Amino acid sequence: MPELPEVEVTRRGVAPHLEGQIVTGVTLRHTGLRWPFPERLHERLSGRTIRSTGRRGKYLLLHFDHGTLIVHLGMSGHLRVLPTHAAAGKHDHFDLALGDRLLRMTDPRRFGAVLWHAEGDGPLEQHVLLRGLGIEPFDEAFNATLLYRETRKRSAPIKQVLLAGDIVVGVGNIYASESLFRARINPRTPANRIGLTRYARLVEEIRATLAAAIEQGGSTLRDFTVNGQSGYFQQSYFVYDRHEQPCRICGTPIRQFRQGQRSTFYCPNCQK
Repeated sequence: MPELPEVEVTRRGVAPHLEGQIVTGVTLRHTGLRWPFPERLHERLSGRTIRSTGRRGKYLLLHFDHGTLIVHLGMSGHLRVLPTHAAAGKHDHFDLALGDRLLRMTDPRRFGAVLWHAEGDGPLEQHVLLRGLGIEPFDEAFNATLLYRETRKRSAPIKQVLLAGDIVVGVGNIYASESLFRARINPRTPANRIGLTRYARLVEEIRATLAAAIEQGGSTLRDFTVNGQSGYFQQSYFVYDRHEQPCRICGTPIRQFRQGQRSTFYCPNCQK
């Protein structure tokens, strides 16, 4: 599933083609994806200007004067900027026409979403999909004190707490494993047993890991691409998807186990 870096890379890739452009049409090839497409979306958007793009967690945001289009890539979705008359395939579900080009969403599994939040519906942050999200990892307010305070009553393993997304958003499975390795914290460690000093290092490594992933174009996750180009961060993984391979730091074989139905990778020597 595309995580925060992949969504941010996508936003940066499409933003120059979208911002300031007038929507000239909308094409919907099914009734919806994970949820139904918004009613009268063509009427809502045609003739309107995309003022800016944004991101909240794993949600891509296209801001108009009268509301925001919320796009989620789901398990296997991706966006491409194409010529207006580009032929559509069976998994191409949504086109946003912009004069001589279009933004196309392809989603083979149809777990993604295209939703509309009108300005009259209240603050965007109160949208049902956004209001429960934690703080952004690059926000200055995300710090060791926050993590320490919010985990005092949480005995769940720290990796599961990071994945929950209600304290900090966007630290998905890959980047949680990588960040915990870089911070030298065992993913099984109860969150309430981690002290302020170790949380300070974890905050630093979460930011460093996500920033590196964004810089390298994200990770190649099945068919995730930005305009047909894959990310390269997976080539520098320390632990993720490296079961039985030697740790890049100490040489100990990387171990894998299941946490919450997801694979966790760690070094038993570096992350005691």
